[in-house]
Amino acid sequence: MQERLQKILAQSGYGSRRSCELIILAGRVRVNGEAATLGQKADASRDKITVDGRPLAAAEALVYVALHKPRNVLSTVERERGDVRQTVRDLIDLPEHLHPVGRLDFDSEGLVLMTNDGDLTNKLTHPRYGHEKEYRVLLARRPDQEQLKTWRRGVVLEDGYKTAPADVRFESTSGKGAWIRVIMGEGRKHQIREIGSLLGLPIVRIVRVRIGGLLLGILKPRQWRHLSAQEVSALKGAKK
Repeated sequence: MQERLQKILAQSGYGSRRSCELIILAGRVRVNGEAATLGQKADASRDKITVDGRPLAAAEALVYVALHKPRNVLSTVERERGDVRQTVRDLIDLPEHLHPVGRLDFDSEGLVLMTNDGDLTNKLTHPRYGHEKEYRVLLARRPDQEQLKTWRRGVVLEDGYKTAPADVRFESTSGKGAWIRVIMGEGRKHQIREIGSLLGLPIVRIVRVRIGGLLLGILKPRQWRHLSAQEVSALKGAKK
């Protein structure tokens, strides 16, 4: 049966359909020896499909893993040339083509969902679905009520983008600083750190503790576990 190439790639563990579109646009995919084009259809059972010259793997059994990413680990699968830093994929000893769902900054830590389910990846990362992500954030100084109110309303970033309203709660003091909890439905690169800087609240540490209904729980840095069937079902069925 013929299907769009990006769907076939996603089912074979190459990421979300959007990321598979980028692989096609980059000229990395060939069908029966010819360079593939975006929107092209193929039959995975009959056509010879290659990515970077390697035959497309058969559709894998779907795998879902919760990982506690430590600081100073990349939330990517492939490194840029010459980059020797460790990636989240290096931490999981499984054979499937796993990729992280969304990003977590290099110097942030906490929950990362790893999977080869391209459809779920698309659902959890597409802005229209607005899945919540929850963070514990350590500030270098204690915030006042006005700073917290501004964060909750939304902050205009340096590029002119105004962040969506967020649930921001004071949690506890920590020396001269404080822990706060931030719950939001968006996740631009370095967003929490940039907001903290603009509000005069330098960020010391960021720990993601929840994605949708999936919790970090008792996982320690570098530890990972398979999701339960109930957790997978909740992620697929949840609207937020």
